[in-house]
Amino acid sequence: MKESEQRKIFDEWLAGYRALLFKIIRAYAYTSDDQNDLFQDVCIQVFRSIPNFRGSSAVSTWLYRIALNTAIKWSTKEKKHVMGHHEVEKMTNVLIVSDEAKDERVGWLYNQIKQFNEIDRSLTLLLLDGYSYKEMSEMMGISESNIGVKIHRIKKQLVTNSKQYEYGV
Repeated sequence: MKESEQRKIFDEWLAGYRALLFKIIRAYAYTSDDQNDLFQDVCIQVFRSIPNFRGSSAVSTWLYRIALNTAIKWSTKEKKHVMGHHEVEKMTNVLIVSDEAKDERVGWLYNQIKQFNEIDRSLTLLLLDGYSYKEMSEMMGISESNIGVKIHRIKKQLVTNSKQYEYGV
C-alpha cells in the first residue's frame, strides 16, 4: 500500500471516528496532557495498522480494538511512572472538547467509569456505544454469557452509586 493511500484512509477514519476514539481516551487518560499523549499514541497505532485491515470487521470495531489496546498499554505504562511524573507546560489541546451543553451527569458517569477495572471500563464504553453482546464478545475475547453477567454487575454498581449522587442519575 502506498503511503499516500494509507494517509488518505487515516484521514477519513480519523474524521469519521474521532468521537469514538475520544470516548476511549477520556476513560483512560484524565488530564489534557495525558489525553493528548494517548491520542497521539492511538493515531500512530491506527496509521500503522491500516495495511493490516482486511475488512472482515467494521472499521469502527477495528479502530475500537486498536484504541482500547493502546489505551490499556498506555495506562499500564503510565502507572509505572506516576511517582516521577511532573506537569509540563500546558500545551494546546489536540482533542477539543466543546463547552456546549455540559451535563454534570456525563462527568459523573466518566468518573465512575474511570474507577472500573480495565475490562469493566471497556465493556461499559462498548455498551454505551451500542455494541451487541456478540460484538463485545468478539472484541474482548470473552463469552457472551460472561459479558452479560459483567454488564449486569456494572449496571447494578452504577445504580447503587447514583443514589449517592446529589442530582440523581
